[in-house]
Amino acid sequence: MALDNFGCGGALMSDFTEAFATAARLVAAGDPELVAIVLLSLRVSLSAVLLAAVLGLPLGALLALARFPGRTGIVVLLNAFMGFPPVIAGLVFYLLLSRAGPLGSWGLLFTPGAMIVAQCALVTPIIAALTRQLIEDLWLEYREQLKSLGASRLRAAFTLLWDARLSLGTAVLAGFGRASAEVGAIIIVGGNISGVTRTMTTAIALETSKGDLSLALGLGFVLLTLTLAVNGATQLASEALRRRAG
Repeated sequence: MALDNFGCGGALMSDFTEAFATAARLVAAGDPELVAIVLLSLRVSLSAVLLAAVLGLPLGALLALARFPGRTGIVVLLNAFMGFPPVIAGLVFYLLLSRAGPLGSWGLLFTPGAMIVAQCALVTPIIAALTRQLIEDLWLEYREQLKSLGASRLRAAFTLLWDARLSLGTAVLAGFGRASAEVGAIIIVGGNISGVTRTMTTAIALETSKGDLSLALGLGFVLLTLTLAVNGATQLASEALRRRAG
């Protein structure tokens, strides 16, 4: 049994070593297919996060400050949608964007546009829910001060969003993490078409199903490196802004 375990461990280490070597070869050679996949992945994820931020930040601030019938239900739904199953989102948008669907005339199915829409739908609840909680906490802390200055709730919302801009970066990064790791929804609406809609995550799923674990792991390491790079760059920029503000 010990020898079997040693053999499995050795094989696993060999796979990881080969994966690192594969990733290094792909990056060093500037493989055109890899470059296309990486660029498409970044384009789709960053576009989805940007659109989700435009929708989610004001929505979160509105829910934090406004009081209207049904608000509690919307907050509950928003929190629930933070964990919305991606495959269900993909199926819903597939039906909406298919030729027989109400949005079929848009011609988005099996295009990067459909992938952006699907990712945006998954990311928006995360950004909106985290924004609502943050702005609500700030409102409780600064409410009296803002009221004494005659600020309306709308003006207070913009003021608090600006004041919390650095902290809200965490919410946006959480959305980017969800988008960059997404597989289920985009593979349904995108189709994983080589050179058209194949991203890092869908390529990893494909190579794994084909049994090419080394390439799948290599692509995984490249994806992880890109994610760390984006998060690291954002953190450095945030710290620089804090030092300048201080």
